[in-house]
Amino acid sequence: MPDVVLLNVGVFTYLETEAQFLRMLATPKLILASASPRRQELLREAGIDFEVHPAHIPEVRKPQEGPSDYALRLAQEKALKIAELFPQAWVLGADTIVVVDEQVLEKPQDHADAARMLRMLSGRPHQVTTAVSLIAPPMRIDTRACTTQVYFRQLEEKEIQEYIAGREPMDKAGAYAIQGGAARWVIRLEGDYSNVVGLPLPLVTGMLRASGFLHRS
Repeated sequence: MPDVVLLNVGVFTYLETEAQFLRMLATPKLILASASPRRQELLREAGIDFEVHPAHIPEVRKPQEGPSDYALRLAQEKALKIAELFPQAWVLGADTIVVVDEQVLEKPQDHADAARMLRMLSGRPHQVTTAVSLIAPPMRIDTRACTTQVYFRQLEEKEIQEYIAGREPMDKAGAYAIQGGAARWVIRLEGDYSNVVGLPLPLVTGMLRASGFLHRS
């Protein structure tokens, strides 16, 4: 006979097999290994429940490492760091980079660096790549990337300086937020908009379904 667990719920008492009881307790949990408010907002908009435990790792590009490989490695390293702390949870790591002429533009170091990046993006196309790494128990790793082509109109120096003065660019890859003040500069976009914001929702939800976290509808 299987082990049973005595449950008290209100005025009712009933018996449940141990296996059934464990399934009741084992509600899947998703942890976002990122402090990004934009990624959190996108997951909420998608109706996905999650917790936040940011991963802090060195973000240094290796010699000869390609832009996409760099983003993929960082996303996976972030997910792995948090998965070690929560081995029974699903963990999602992500990293976003902006690339122009094979040069990776990450978060600007200061005002001058932000202005340099925006001048590079002015009047030309660039690529935004977000890599995502999902680790499902027991340590099943799925790491992928999504790239969107973004076209900016020609920017005037005055509007670059005014935009930077508002501080919006300082924690953004490529020194801009497409969902913020930089929206007026975009004249064309090829690919997934949410990817440019910081998390490619179609890709992420597909990975969550494939891993068993989300049920197919």
